[in-house]
Amino acid sequence: MNLTSSDAPSRRRLWWEIAIVLALGLGQSAVYAIVQLAYRLTSETPLGQQTATLNPARSDREVFDLVYQLLGIGFSLVPILLVCFLLWNPQRPHLGALGLDGRHPWRDTASGVGLVLAIGVPGLAFYLIGRSLELFVAVDPGAQAQHWWTIPVLLLAAARASLTEEIVVLGYLFARLRTVGWSIWPIIVATSILRASYHLYQGPGAFFGNLAMGLLFGWLFARTGRLMPFLVAHFLIDAAVFVGYPWAAATWPAFFGLPG
Repeated sequence: MNLTSSDAPSRRRLWWEIAIVLALGLGQSAVYAIVQLAYRLTSETPLGQQTATLNPARSDREVFDLVYQLLGIGFSLVPILLVCFLLWNPQRPHLGALGLDGRHPWRDTASGVGLVLAIGVPGLAFYLIGRSLELFVAVDPGAQAQHWWTIPVLLLAAARASLTEEIVVLGYLFARLRTVGWSIWPIIVATSILRASYHLYQGPGAFFGNLAMGLLFGWLFARTGRLMPFLVAHFLIDAAVFVGYPWAAATWPAFFGLPG
């Protein structure tokens, strides 16, 4: 929103706003992930023999499973609506503060695909190495029964993850932390640590892998100011994991560290 200096919120109010936005979504996830990691590390079962399920079934009755899945995805997007409301500009581009202006969609998409190629294979290799060192739990991206709607819902879940993480971590936090006076590298490091923290439920290895990705994403976003490539890349990576990984893990369970 365009505000005069007299109307602009104070630094203290902005910090409260940031805290509320995070408490409604990713900050809450980070706290739960830290507690879950402590639970895993103190469990009698070794970390390498534990499993994290990303998209579990919500009911043993198909219609209610679908309803719960859609409700969960829908309500998890509320923080995104809040962020868009807070940074909405009456003038076009309305979401320019988030790095979204609607220009160059094909170029942004191509950049997102390039990011997938640059980090996808190294990310898989890092996960497999981490599994061998018992730094990751076995990640099961989808424990849902196979229904006609399973793949569409998994794709919606991938879109939800992309929107939730990139709009808040890159778009919103970069904009707000600049407003409160932070320089760019503290913003990149802080947002990368946040990104890494809410993946800790997957084990310590997930922290370092997502920290590296966050540093790369943050540096590139600071240079380009365009959010769409990161939304595309995140969606494509999660879509490949959610839809393709279960088939690959079922075909080669020993390779991926899941029980056959």
